[in-house]
Amino acid sequence: MNHFDAVILGAGASGLWCAMTAGARGRTVAVIDHGAKTARKVRVSGGGKCNFTNLDVSPAHYLCANPHFVKSALARLSPWDVVAFLGEHGISYEERDHGQLFTLEGAGKVAGALAERCGRTGVALLTGREIGAVSGEGPFTVEMGNETVTGDSLVLALGGPSWPQVGATDLGFRLARQFGLQLTPTRPGLVPLVFPKKLQPLCADMAGNALPAAVEAGSMRFTDPLLFTHRGISGPAVLQASSYWRENRPVAIDFLPDLALTDFLADNRSSNQQLRNLLARVLPKRLPPLLLAPALAETQVSQLSKAQTEAACEAIHRFTVTPSGTEGYAKAEVTVGGVDTARISSKTMAARDVPGLYVIGETLDVTGHLGGFNLHWAFASGQACGEAI
Repeated sequence: MNHFDAVILGAGASGLWCAMTAGARGRTVAVIDHGAKTARKVRVSGGGKCNFTNLDVSPAHYLCANPHFVKSALARLSPWDVVAFLGEHGISYEERDHGQLFTLEGAGKVAGALAERCGRTGVALLTGREIGAVSGEGPFTVEMGNETVTGDSLVLALGGPSWPQVGATDLGFRLARQFGLQLTPTRPGLVPLVFPKKLQPLCADMAGNALPAAVEAGSMRFTDPLLFTHRGISGPAVLQASSYWRENRPVAIDFLPDLALTDFLADNRSSNQQLRNLLARVLPKRLPPLLLAPALAETQVSQLSKAQTEAACEAIHRFTVTPSGTEGYAKAEVTVGGVDTARISSKTMAARDVPGLYVIGETLDVTGHLGGFNLHWAFASGQACGEAI
């Protein structure tokens, strides 16, 4: 058989969820992917533990030029629906901080469950096929070397170029342009930030150290662990902020988000310790001398002037730096931006101007926060599409 009701390009989370949903409705479906295995990003997500959803899923946790776009799909697939699906396949879970749900059996089991459900609903999984020319106006034709398949509907579920080490490319964006769809500007998201050269010594000294911090980019502030790298900063707080950071813009870091330094200094105002040593009680020992001017760091706490206290607070609570860039798509968990949702139906994921064409998952201009929100969007957009095609 080489003609299907729907041909889905991309065997990731969104493509497989879409396929199994459409297959359960009696639709004939083929999923095509150049990788030998399905759901490769799923298999490595959450450090192999797969943070598959979040109990706090809501539109507020997504970036999109149209903040209302995600509402319809999210309303029709709850976190408990995903839990129930995994439960049917014998996969249990645990709740971690901030409502994050992780599997206990590992990410490979989630990928296997998606493929198994597709098989159960008669979906043809055509893996290890290099996608060549894609053409037509419904039916659509997809060439794969010596093979050709056609479909009344075509679904772009190819993700974005983040994580190229697991086979991610920008093919979805290129095909979207081919069919006349508009793209919003794209950039790496949930990605470590790189400091300018003048601050590289600070990074080298602190590399490997993690501490609680609040990181601001634009109007957004995220409080979570921060990790110093040899070139800059990473960790959950930084990854979250990175999706909102724009080139040549500063980020502000509060290294004591849960402690007011003015109060701490007031409580120790009679101390003869140098400021750097007092701060070593609440910060990694090597950090205060790197943030404070040498003379200030060595001043006894009891001798601090009002101006010095204010300078210390500014350095600790609002350390401001303009990153030189990010670590790029190779270390980005997601791609920010994508197919403009202005001409995509929020209910069906159909392209309004190209009958039979659908776009789902990360290929769209929808980016979730860290914490299971991106996988949930993949499932939710896949289901909305699978119910429509």
